[in-house]
Amino acid sequence: MLTKRQSDILQAIVRHYTATGQPVGSKLLADSLPEKVSSATIRNEMAALEEMGLIAKEHSSSGRVPSTVGYRYYVDNLLDKQAVDASDVAIIQNSFGQDFNKIDEIVARSADILSDLTTFTTFTLKPEQKMARLSGFRLVPLGNQQVMAILVTDSGDVESQTFTIPRDMNTDELESVIRLINDQLSGLPLTEVLTRLQQDIPLRIKSYMRSPSGVLNIFDNILSHVSSEQFFVGGKMNLLGFSHNHDPNSLQALYGLLDQNESLSTVLDPLDDNINVRIGSEISNKLLDDFSLITATYDVDQYGKGIIAVLGPTRMPYSRTIGLVSAFREELAKQMLDYYHRYYDQ
Repeated sequence: MLTKRQSDILQAIVRHYTATGQPVGSKLLADSLPEKVSSATIRNEMAALEEMGLIAKEHSSSGRVPSTVGYRYYVDNLLDKQAVDASDVAIIQNSFGQDFNKIDEIVARSADILSDLTTFTTFTLKPEQKMARLSGFRLVPLGNQQVMAILVTDSGDVESQTFTIPRDMNTDELESVIRLINDQLSGLPLTEVLTRLQQDIPLRIKSYMRSPSGVLNIFDNILSHVSSEQFFVGGKMNLLGFSHNHDPNSLQALYGLLDQNESLSTVLDPLDDNINVRIGSEISNKLLDDFSLITATYDVDQYGKGIIAVLGPTRMPYSRTIGLVSAFREELAKQMLDYYHRYYDQ
């Protein structure tokens, strides 16, 4: 455990370095600490902090910078929770000031808003789709054995994918199958629709076609895509501004990670419902060893929980960023509730 003076010095080093990016020397600390301490005493305390692995020298400079361990100690023990001011709250609320027709529009917009507020790279995931119900499937012939499969949910979400159908499958057969599936499955939760498509529906449509598996795969694929987690990313280009590694291959791998929903799901999965801060190797992905990640859930009552996250440098302003994430998730939850009430409570 640090002494009061050591805590003050570490806190001052983190605050100054995150604000300026410049190593911190004993003279600057002597001028900024709450108690009057000589530069010699401060140098001794800095040496002790360095021995504990909380700060380090940067190159040949006599100034110190926080280490990953130092940031961790600061976040856990010395962080002043900084509430956002009224202007930040107004920006968040006004940025959402439009009517949305789809959940994805709200979630995608929220990633951009949060990125603009923090200047970092952000991620948003919509709540689980447990409550969404199937309104119906549609198939639109495109010619050359191509069809567009369209899925519509009762919340207004529309998902479409294009598929190639076998040459021995005709339009009349497809229309008959569509009618049967809609008759049997419309109004059911998407999770139940997926189960029924894999269990009893194949038996029911055998009277319409000899090999139903091909057309069922169309519905199964589009439904699985709708039900899967899809992260929206805001401020992708911001990575270039705070990444320490400018090697083209490393940057390519880093940007590739942002397009892999399965990998992102592992990285961004919150530890609990609180706001969590992971620093460097704590993120469990070698590509992100020089970054910090703040994750949080937002609760949309009975409609489930979504995720928001901010990826930035280890020297991010933690107090302000955490404050923004806290205020933002409250406003996003309100926006989502308003949307769900509009479509579900009718």
